[in-house]
Amino acid sequence: MRSEPIRYLITGGRGFIGRHVIRRLVARGADVHATSRTQPHKQAGVRWWCVDLTDAKATRAVVQEVRPDVVIHLASRAEGGRSLALVVPMLNDNVMSAVNVMAAAADVPGCRVVLAGSLEEHSDLEPGSGARSPYSASKIAATTYATLFRDLAGLPVVVLRLAMVYGPDDPHATRLVPHVVDGFLHGVAPRLSSGMRRIDWVYVDDVVDALLAAAVEPAALGRVLDIGTGDVASIRDAVSLIADVTGTRVVPKFGQLPDRQGDRDLVADPEPALRYLGWSARTSLRAGMERTVEWHVRQVPGAAVSA
Repeated sequence: MRSEPIRYLITGGRGFIGRHVIRRLVARGADVHATSRTQPHKQAGVRWWCVDLTDAKATRAVVQEVRPDVVIHLASRAEGGRSLALVVPMLNDNVMSAVNVMAAAADVPGCRVVLAGSLEEHSDLEPGSGARSPYSASKIAATTYATLFRDLAGLPVVVLRLAMVYGPDDPHATRLVPHVVDGFLHGVAPRLSSGMRRIDWVYVDDVVDALLAAAVEPAALGRVLDIGTGDVASIRDAVSLIADVTGTRVVPKFGQLPDRQGDRDLVADPEPALRYLGWSARTSLRAGMERTVEWHVRQVPGAAVSA
């Protein structure tokens, strides 16, 4: 494996996964640069760049200035809605931004790109199936362009298709896990779908391990790898686990929201990631939920987890 120190450029550094990646790299003493569309607060150990990655010229200018060894491209619009109104925003934020980043990185000798894909791509790549949402369509397209840059430009690129990432410090309070945890801690019953969908849940620290392994592991170059546990738990089971960890007596309201059209079970094939990254998930669902709940408890004055 390649030795550090190494210069990293993290796109979407203010997002859920991005902030965890940055903390890990800063703790290692790495040379860390990060992008955001809005000017973030100052953060020790990080140089921030304010850039809209859908702007090819601005993206190229930042990449040329930083000249990173590795770009970890996490900037993305993550919405599961089926509305056609999402098609153009997803095309811009998830496809154009990825293309602009890869095109700019291709002009920096030796620069590797680690592209965050989604396990949502999997079910939509089955024979005879089409994309079931603007989000999955955009992720499929970004992965397709990654293989094109690999083949035509020789870009050192790795695509990691992430399963359902959860954990502490998720800034998107409406996502399932923070929504349910906060509801239980505040005594409010979360309104949910049927909860029957089965999902491969992967803890955010394990995802950071995978991203940083992909940044340096030679065997991963050119690969498209699933990042998940290979196990599934239904949304109902995950919510029940959160209820058990918090000790709540609040009863979640399943069936209050409609199931999304075309949703399928999500399960990763973890064997290639083990083979080419030396990576496998280490955190059980219960351990991950316990750590997540503990973080949320610290954010709520007077809240406590029942014994």
